[in-house]
Formats: sequence, C-alpha cells, structure tokens
Amino acid sequence: MGISSRRAGTGAATTALLLCFGTAVTAAAEEAPDDSAISADQTTEINDRQGWEDDTDQPVAERGTRRCDGPSTWYSIPTKKAYHIPSKWNGTKFKDGPGGTMMVSVTKSGTVALEVAGSIEWSSSAIIAKAKATVSTKITGSVTVTTGHNYTHNIKRNKYGHLQYGSWGYKVTWKKYRSSGSSCDGVLIGSGTATLPTSETGWKYWETST
Repeated sequence: MGISSRRAGTGAATTALLLCFGTAVTAAAEEAPDDSAISADQTTEINDRQGWEDDTDQPVAERGTRRCDGPSTWYSIPTKKAYHIPSKWNGTKFKDGPGGTMMVSVTKSGTVALEVAGSIEWSSSAIIAKAKATVSTKITGSVTVTTGHNYTHNIKRNKYGHLQYGSWGYKVTWKKYRSSGSSCDGVLIGSGTATLPTSETGWKYWETST
C-alpha cells in the first residue's frame, strides 16, 4: 500500500509538471516573430463586401488568462471589429456623380500595414500571432496593393458614389499579462488597440448626398 501510494503521488506530480511545461511552451510561442508581409500574388481580391464592418466590439472566445510557467508575459485579444482598412495614398480613392456609373482601377501601388497603440511597449509580432490564432488566420502584418483591379458600380440617382480600396481587416483590443513567481494567475500590465490587415483586399462603396 505504501509503495503504491508513493507511485501514485509521483505520477500525479509528473503529470502536473508536464502540463505546466506544455503551457510554458505555448506562452513562449506567442512571442515568436511573425513579420512576413503578404505579397500581391497571394492576396484574394473581394469587391464591395456589403455589411462587413461592425458597429460595436465583438467578444473573442479565449482560454482565459492563467499560466503556470513562472515569470513570463503573454497577450490576449478580448474583442474584435470587422473593419475595411483604407489604403492611404492617391490612386485608390474615387468619387463620382450625381448618378451614373463609376468605373475605377487602382492606379498606384503601395502597402497597407498594421497600426498598434497601447499603454506600454508591445510586440507587434506577438499581437499578430495571437490574433491569427483567435480572430482569423488571414491576419498579417502588411499586405501589398498592386495597380489594376478594375471595378464598376452604379450610383443611385441624385447621389454621389465613393469607392475606397483597402484590406478587409480587423480592429482589435489587446491585453498584456505577466505571471508572478509560482502563481498561475496573470497580472494585467498593459493594454491597447490594433488595426490588423488581412490577405483579402477590395473596394468599399458608399454614397452621400453631396
């Protein structure tokens, strides 16, 4: 009985140690760099995705904020919004009307890149890696926009049409945690927001009265 009890206790301790070690590997992997840009020939072009953008933050399902790997840091993505990230250079935005038909094309190439803000220093690659795992695998640090991609859209009578090229990406909030000694509970040490492009690009259309 004594020997069996000691073996059972040793087995349980070993299992706990392995679980903790496995979590440590996961936490470390979230800090791994992922700065590769998506080139033009890898993008999926999608025109005028109606109803894509969210008006409010949408919660992101995650596995909580507990770790048992000793001193370390990690990120979470609590909320997301679908968002068309505009390309910010001439040759990708057009206005026409009133009425008629708009026929447009990207006339100047460029890059749509992520934007991050926060209360402390952050790791862009760690935020991208976490967002890829919890929001969309199509998220990237930057996406290349090339010339071309012709598009035609009818404008309602007495209205002005607008077409803006960009990436169908996301706005997210992020939080950074630190574990403390042997405690598995994460301590919040900073937070912020990020605008993250995806490999999907296309035109956003809207209308105004003037």
